[in-house]
Amino acid sequence: MSVVVIGNFDGVHKGHQEILTRAKKIAGDQKIIALTFDPHPTSIFAPERAPTALTVLTDRIELLKIHNADQVAVIKFTKEFAAMSPEDFVAKVLIDQLKATKIVVGKNFTYGHKAAGNVESLKQHKEFETIVLDLENDSEETISSTRIRKAVIDGDVESARLMLTRPHRLDGIVVHGEKRGREIGYPTANLGDLENQTIPADGIYAGWLTVGIDRWPAAISIGTNPTFEGVRGRQVEAYALDQTDLDLYTKRATIEFGWRLRDTLKFDGLEPLLEQMAKDCARARTLTEM
Repeated sequence: MSVVVIGNFDGVHKGHQEILTRAKKIAGDQKIIALTFDPHPTSIFAPERAPTALTVLTDRIELLKIHNADQVAVIKFTKEFAAMSPEDFVAKVLIDQLKATKIVVGKNFTYGHKAAGNVESLKQHKEFETIVLDLENDSEETISSTRIRKAVIDGDVESARLMLTRPHRLDGIVVHGEKRGREIGYPTANLGDLENQTIPADGIYAGWLTVGIDRWPAAISIGTNPTFEGVRGRQVEAYALDQTDLDLYTKRATIEFGWRLRDTLKFDGLEPLLEQMAKDCARARTLTEM
């Protein structure tokens, strides 16, 4: 006996949290199962249009549990699963596997082969009750993963933070960079393994760097370091404020983005760059202590 809340839940944003809060009130003593899909369905149907993720799957599962899900069921989205008829999805997944007594979905929910099933067809099933939620935020503009993704890509991490109810984050492995930061007194953790994650626009940000149980306020740089000669790929690196002796290579790390400080600039040499970096760090220090 369970209340099943269905969605992709990318970001587990404010709207998703509200759905889970309402499901909690609906569920009573029954357990809440969040049913989600990985990878994003668009990556199967139209890989060239597949959106980058706001959360990696492990974070998504953790966040769903934080926001009232007792269990999280993850369906591997494949061409074979996409070919399942709406009737089979209901019978085999919702009824047989998840023992659903109530289904909670958004008004645009579709399911089954070629999205042939919708909320109206779901309501025809008498084995469970279908509850359709339509959520709008205060500005009458729906909070969506698409809207948050655009904010992040545009560098508007403050708006993304409000819609997510937490800072946007990237999870990766600390890799070797050019080690220039260490040479100039600002050793940075260069984050790799970021495939399919949503990276903010180039610029300087204030936020946090977390490795294991340690979480430090940080100044974060995204870009190609244009002040220095040579062609390099786009880098995401964080300087843990006032930390100079950290050895983080090969460790899994998380960077959280709290505020955008400025655009990436090309400076006329090292001295003006260092002067600006000192200002950036001071501002990041102030913001992260608020």
